[in-house]
Amino acid sequence: MKILVTGFDPFGGEPVNPAIETVKRLRDNISGAEIIKLEIPTVCHKSLRVIEEAVVKYDPDVVLSIGQAGGRSDITVERVGINVDDCRIPDNEGNQIIDEPVYPDGPAAYFVTIPIKAMVQRIQSRGIPASISNTAGTFVCNHVTYGVCHMLAAKYPGKRSGFIHIPFLPQQVIDKKNMPSMSQDVLVEGIEAAIEAIVDTPTDIKVMGGATH
Repeated sequence: MKILVTGFDPFGGEPVNPAIETVKRLRDNISGAEIIKLEIPTVCHKSLRVIEEAVVKYDPDVVLSIGQAGGRSDITVERVGINVDDCRIPDNEGNQIIDEPVYPDGPAAYFVTIPIKAMVQRIQSRGIPASISNTAGTFVCNHVTYGVCHMLAAKYPGKRSGFIHIPFLPQQVIDKKNMPSMSQDVLVEGIEAAIEAIVDTPTDIKVMGGATH
């Protein structure tokens, strides 16, 4: 098995992005799967072009994208991507798309195709906080969550994809009072645990992972 793991570059004025910093530190082989690491730009559409180039080059079985979610306190595995860009801030090339579809010809939403509940359970088994998220936002993270699902469904059937949001690193919250963070070592361990679950779990487990609101 080959798994392409992507991480965004810094955005929003932050000097680092825990996503790409975590991806860089992943082992090259996890549970027998070859891990291909890719930095992607925090830019609508360009991010998807960079990912598709890697899909063509490496022919991975799974595309797993990692993104920063400042303010979240745990590792959150996304369930769904929606077909809308509604950017609160400009991306890294100054684009601020508002109320436009990611793909005009795409459906309203896609559920990811990785075993999200098994992944959360595996992360938690390492003593690391994790949960399922039912919104990836409407910025570039959702753009990639939805966009990769659509790309694979339309052009590369049989491949799976999904998205994980992670908290800030401690050094990012020094000037942000009461803002949660997670250490680099814990983030790496958590993402590697999630990847182990992807490798080991062809069909997701059925356990409670929902939310009231």
